[in-house]
Amino acid sequence: MTYTQKIIVLRFSAMGDVAMVASVLQEFSEQNPAAELIMVSRPAFKPFFDHIPHLIFHPIQPKTIHKGIDGLYKLYQELRSYKPDAIADLHDNLRSRAISTFFRLTGTKIKRINKGRAEKKALTRTNNKIFKPLRKTVERYADVFRELGFNVKLSHKINKSQQEIPANAQNLFANKATKKIGISPFAQHVYKVYALEKMEEVISSLNKVGHEIFIFGGGKAEQDIAEDWAKKYVNTHNLIGNFNLMEELAIISNLDIMLSMDSSGMHIASLVGVPVVSVWGPTHPYAGFLGYGQSESDCIQIDHPSRPNSIYGNKPCLCGVENCIDLIKPETIADKIKEKLNG
Repeated sequence: MTYTQKIIVLRFSAMGDVAMVASVLQEFSEQNPAAELIMVSRPAFKPFFDHIPHLIFHPIQPKTIHKGIDGLYKLYQELRSYKPDAIADLHDNLRSRAISTFFRLTGTKIKRINKGRAEKKALTRTNNKIFKPLRKTVERYADVFRELGFNVKLSHKINKSQQEIPANAQNLFANKATKKIGISPFAQHVYKVYALEKMEEVISSLNKVGHEIFIFGGGKAEQDIAEDWAKKYVNTHNLIGNFNLMEELAIISNLDIMLSMDSSGMHIASLVGVPVVSVWGPTHPYAGFLGYGQSESDCIQIDHPSRPNSIYGNKPCLCGVENCIDLIKPETIADKIKEKLNG
């Protein structure tokens, strides 16, 4: 097929943000079939984009061949071979700005995301807080394409995209009678993580009614915790360290529901159309990072004048003497999941 426009899209990290980009590009591609997309991101995130038509994935290797300004110039030279008509910078960091500048010098059209930094600062400050919903991040991504002249109308609906269960996970789905619940209990920042002993109470409650539980996300320390839970509770499975991202996406697509922090687990489940019950601490859905197509009514959080105090969850939020996330009761989370499954 001959494309009338070639657009290079820049978004390198973090995992959840890149998954949100994939949700937007899926709808963009459906609505703009004459445009070809060249998605530039870290190699690990390629599975997010494998299902999107007329999209080429181009990896950035920021720690090796694309390191430093010389490495970024080399990446620019690689990307120049696509002969793009425009650059959609959905990241707006030093690397993406450098690449954009190289292209701007050759006359290529550049549009960059408006992150709404001033609004977010007003939402999270202690004094004179302006507590109102901000523009969704996915709409900010779509705005970049609109500024480039494309029509993009986001549905804000989750679309179930069930994939074939990987052969090495077939045994996990042997019991067709049980509800399948994913749990992504970890996050990059500790202040966004629900206390593990309370999360274990949630697992115990769901386990008692016969649901099957799949635990996702993390490194070696998190893997050990998940393995411990899997040993203690029947029909509870640790997936950390046992499957690659492509396999995890396929497994998640076959779940009935996902329980997640405000973290990548929420966005990955959203990408494959799985409803999410999410738990929020110092961050808040009003900042615009709710999973694509998810409902705010499925967000579990404490109402308090201190919240939110952070966009990224990298600092604690005290509601009185306790962290706000610690005020959420395990039964509140378990009951919400049971309600969703029975609804």
